[in-house]
Amino acid sequence: MSGTTRAVSSALAVLALALPARAQVSVEAETFELPNGLTVILHRDTTTPTIATNTWYHVGSSHERPGRTGFAHLFEHIMFEGSKNVPEGRIDEWFAEVGGAPNGSTSPDRTNYMQSFASNALDMALFIESDRMGWLLDAMSPASVDGQRDVVKNERRQSYDNRPYGLASQVITEALYPSTHPYSWPVIGYMDHLSAAAYQDVVDFFRTYYAPNNASIAIVGDIDLDEAKRLATKWFGPIPRGEPVPPLEATPPAVDAQQRLVLDDRVQLPRLYLTWVSPRAYAEDDAAMDALAQLLTGGKNSRLYQRLVYELQIADDVSAFQRGMRLNGEFRIMATARAGHTLGEIYDVIMEELARVQNANPDARELERIINQNEVAFLERLERVATKADMLNEYLFYTGDPEYFDEDLARYRALTPAAVSAAAREWLRPERAIVLSVVPAGQHELAVPQSTPVPNENLEQSPTARKGAA
Repeated sequence: MSGTTRAVSSALAVLALALPARAQVSVEAETFELPNGLTVILHRDTTTPTIATNTWYHVGSSHERPGRTGFAHLFEHIMFEGSKNVPEGRIDEWFAEVGGAPNGSTSPDRTNYMQSFASNALDMALFIESDRMGWLLDAMSPASVDGQRDVVKNERRQSYDNRPYGLASQVITEALYPSTHPYSWPVIGYMDHLSAAAYQDVVDFFRTYYAPNNASIAIVGDIDLDEAKRLATKWFGPIPRGEPVPPLEATPPAVDAQQRLVLDDRVQLPRLYLTWVSPRAYAEDDAAMDALAQLLTGGKNSRLYQRLVYELQIADDVSAFQRGMRLNGEFRIMATARAGHTLGEIYDVIMEELARVQNANPDARELERIINQNEVAFLERLERVATKADMLNEYLFYTGDPEYFDEDLARYRALTPAAVSAAAREWLRPERAIVLSVVPAGQHELAVPQSTPVPNENLEQSPTARKGAA
């Protein structure tokens, strides 16, 4: 995107024709790069007198190194602690005064910070966002890092260690990836790694990844384009460029033998998780796998919901998703057993339905319904400046084109029943599945047969620490 300036012919051009006719979507943006490498995306939408800013730092848990996990998520917290010119506690307070509620999130690939606010507060918003990008370290201290480290540890206890089914994703991740793969640890990190992080480790991580040349900001809403460009240059321009960030590379894991695991947990009902390696984000078959997830579990008319919940009444719920990431994707099916039934019963039905879609193309009307539902959800996301800002950044990050909206829709419109079946055959082979049963403590008879118990003590610690404690 270097040096690229996209022409702006109108404010917002979302030409949505009434369904079932196909919508044509064009969200035009002005994208440019500051001399320090920061990519700025501007999009004018005067539907409401509001603005959203959305900053993506191209760093997530996959950029951490073994032994020092959890840093990206830790910074999601530290970035709200104030910076050189923004006193501690004022970010939330100042945004609240203009109707905003700042937030952030972390994934394996990226960390983002987003807020929406009244359209007369853009100057203040960019000042805050630029101050923590350029001068966070002026306010950061060992004490402030320790404080947020404790907050993150407590969040881990609440969201993973002490939450029913909370450790399932970690157990699956550790089974799916070799320990050296960048996706092999949980985004929130391990307790021993968080405890061992020296202050200088945290400083070095920030200097490496939170530079303007490793970030992009989308500014969307009721803006004057020239004024927004001036303000972005004013506030972000003085921030020094960082050293080039080395590209992240890893080969998708090759699972060639099914693993069956069972984890004891403090739960009332057993739950089954089936996970496969799948296509990376926006790659070939990514849209087909997303449609497949909807075909299997998207709504009460979906195949697995009909079989497991309505007809056989052996499950309370079932869901599935395709999660495309930068290096590879993951496809997961989850189902909670109804009282008195086992996960082995559910596993057999899921495998029957997978074989059915692999051996026979879905009905054309069945796929058309899914494509229409996806299109409606897509257009609804465009109604909000906050989600549109995030989409601009996501498209830039994964495709290199922030205006990828219509191409994204086109991926789904081009799907055929045969393509969905072919994707199911290619990616969801039974021998490539990680099969995890989570059961009430000691009730392994409820698990999928022939499952190997996962030691459920000290899972908050890294695999290395667990081996040392054994």
